[in-house]
Amino acid sequence: MDNEKNYKKLSAIGGGNIAIGVIVLITGIVSGIMMIVNGGRILKAKRDMMF
Repeated sequence: MDNEKNYKKLSAIGGGNIAIGVIVLITGIVSGIMMIVNGGRILKAKRDMMF
């Protein structure tokens, strides 16, 4: 009886962990892309500056 409860709990926990992992992965990829784009904009703006 306890084994069935534990099996169901582990299944739910495993699914939740996979969902959280996917969210973290997507957030990391989006953050990286935004940093690359903003870095490119800064470098482009730096070329246009005159001192």
